[in-house]
Amino acid sequence: MEIRQLSYVEAVARYGGFTRAAGRLHVAQSAVSAQVRALEIELGVTLFARTTRKVALTPAGEMFVARARRVLAELDGARGEMAEITAVVSGRVTLGATAGLGPYDLAAALASFRDRHPGIAVRLRSGRVTGLLGACDTGELDLVVGPVHADLPPRFDAVPLADEQLLLALPPGHAAARGGRLTLGDVSDEPFVSMPPGSGLRWILEDAARSAGFLPRVHFETHSLDGVRELVAAGLGVGLLSRTVADAPHGPPIAVRHLHPPPASPPIGVMRQRDRILSPAAQSMRHHLVEAAGRDLREHPQPQDDTLQETLR
Repeated sequence: MEIRQLSYVEAVARYGGFTRAAGRLHVAQSAVSAQVRALEIELGVTLFARTTRKVALTPAGEMFVARARRVLAELDGARGEMAEITAVVSGRVTLGATAGLGPYDLAAALASFRDRHPGIAVRLRSGRVTGLLGACDTGELDLVVGPVHADLPPRFDAVPLADEQLLLALPPGHAAARGGRLTLGDVSDEPFVSMPPGSGLRWILEDAARSAGFLPRVHFETHSLDGVRELVAAGLGVGLLSRTVADAPHGPPIAVRHLHPPPASPPIGVMRQRDRILSPAAQSMRHHLVEAAGRDLREHPQPQDDTLQETLR
């Protein structure tokens, strides 16, 4: 089945005949007749009842034309949206991002976006993912980049950008830095360093601790992953850290251990409110963030694309 066949069938139904449809489409009548007939053979049904005086839709034809018109309308809409994206030269994007983005280099992605779209103004706001998603709900933010937790409300759409691994960070020389298999329960009596309640890292720590049968005693809180590393390095406790931060060459030395089982770490992703239509500038930003991650946005169609996919089935 080809798009032009849908167009030919719709035109014949609209204009009441093959000759008129061919004239409107600026093609030969024989081409229209041949394509419609080929489609009928493929479908195994007759779409038009042909007589010497008129051409009329059969019941099967009426059903098919109604669906074909929906497909063609969606395709026209998609072409228009893509044209808007490629023609974007100005606009504004408001982007929210959490402090810890693991291996995803947001700064580099924003720099390359600015080079590609110098006329688009970008505003960046930092915070915890729950607060940023709330701002996305109210329209204050177009997009949010941060951890995509399993309980992300269904009103949000998320495209993964990067995966991250969490390790146990220990002060240098800590007894648990040596030895065999290590579980989180093995350090249940230790004071913990983490980010404040409501943060993604704190939620992961408490969830993993519950699974290990204890409640972590968080003695020190900080608002950044680098801060967690600094406090652990100072001997004030142990904590969970992303591999990216733990392996960073800058910062004070710490010891790290793999945990068994490893704490569940949500992927980093770009999120948007499903029911809110993004501006061309925001759509361009979303495409760019995914492209910078080496991912394919076509694997994660936008909600309006879902209708087209369902129609084509």
